[in-house]
Amino acid sequence: MPQIIIADDHPMVRGALTLAVEAAFDQPEILECAHLGAVMQLLESIGAADLLLLDLRMPGVDGFEGLVRVRSQFPATPVVVISALEDPRLVREALALGAMGFIPKSTPRAEIVAALSLVAGGGTYRPDDLAMSAPPPDPKGQATDDDFLQRVLTLTPQQRRVLQLLGTGKLNKEIAYDLDIAETTVKAHVSSILHKLRVYSRTQAVVMAGRLHLDSFADVAEG
Repeated sequence: MPQIIIADDHPMVRGALTLAVEAAFDQPEILECAHLGAVMQLLESIGAADLLLLDLRMPGVDGFEGLVRVRSQFPATPVVVISALEDPRLVREALALGAMGFIPKSTPRAEIVAALSLVAGGGTYRPDDLAMSAPPPDPKGQATDDDFLQRVLTLTPQQRRVLQLLGTGKLNKEIAYDLDIAETTVKAHVSSILHKLRVYSRTQAVVMAGRLHLDSFADVAEG
């Protein structure tokens, strides 16, 4: 009996997704959560789920922060992002962060069922209209790995540690506890990191740093 978690703060959305899950899976055990904290507690108790349908915006979630936390702490649980937002950039970013699919809430039920079946079989779902409308990356606006590495080198050792912990999906207060510093200090470090790396979000910084395998880099840089 597959265990499927539906995480969305709107009961009607959870109800609609439940119908799709029941059509896509054979006798699934459906577990519902209305906020990210409940998702993390549930995964702590069961270890892993066969699939998590995760709303991009709900209590306890700041953009892709929920996806990053789940993927870092429970990598055995495949995640499909559910969102009312239909932006090709969000699709690309979700998949880059390890999501197995991105399903807009406007998607017809039959297509959601097909998407869930695809993911259950090990595939990755991209909505055709958003995938086709996604503009190609602008090489002038994209930093190369070498360029980004040079920016990382401008970070202080403490800022590199903060960036590494961001990559594990930890919140500011958790990073503050791990490093034994004030949460306001963490926020200041994050702002400096975004400025120095010339990125607009924590998620973008984590994605770029992941491409450089920052864990091994940090050891060398501090040695």
